Amino acid sequence: MGRLSAEEFREAEKLPLTVVLDNVRSLNNIGSVFRTSDAFRVEHISLCGITATPPHREIHKTALGAEDTVEWSYHEETTECVKALKARGYRIYAVELAHNSLKLDKDGVATDHPIALVLGNEIDGVQEDVMALCDGFLEIPQHGTKHSLNVSCAAAIVIWEMFKKLKVEK
Repeated sequence: MGRLSAEEFREAEKLPLTVVLDNVRSLNNIGSVFRTSDAFRVEHISLCGITATPPHREIHKTALGAEDTVEWSYHEETTECVKALKARGYRIYAVELAHNSLKLDKDGVATDHPIALVLGNEIDGVQEDVMALCDGFLEIPQHGTKHSLNVSCAAAIVIWEMFKKLKVEK
């Protein structure tokens, strides 16, 4: 099936993409983001605020070991994490409905720098002070009666789109 071992994964080239989880409360959502990040060789996950960290049985139930392959770090304050990423040259995009948000399927995202995607709390979304630090906002076009997705579903869609734009060789 062409799967990498954990050691091969650690050595493999990664997508120049970091996922920032801003106060995500569901352990299953956190685990799902780890698993999706493993699937597309995301370089790093930053877990911020109340977002739980591995090792945790409930995270493992959905991550299925990806919490051991994808590099991650914990940050008490999401704003400090975002500021540090910006200082390292990342373009920061919140996945959020906002004024002037870029439509994921139509608008271009600059890929000349590494990218960090900020995904927010299941109820409140990305914090306002974090959004103020972002270079832009990404919107997943939706055509039903709801205008939100589960955070792990949103992460999977946006990570896939970023993979297509930034993909690394196998």
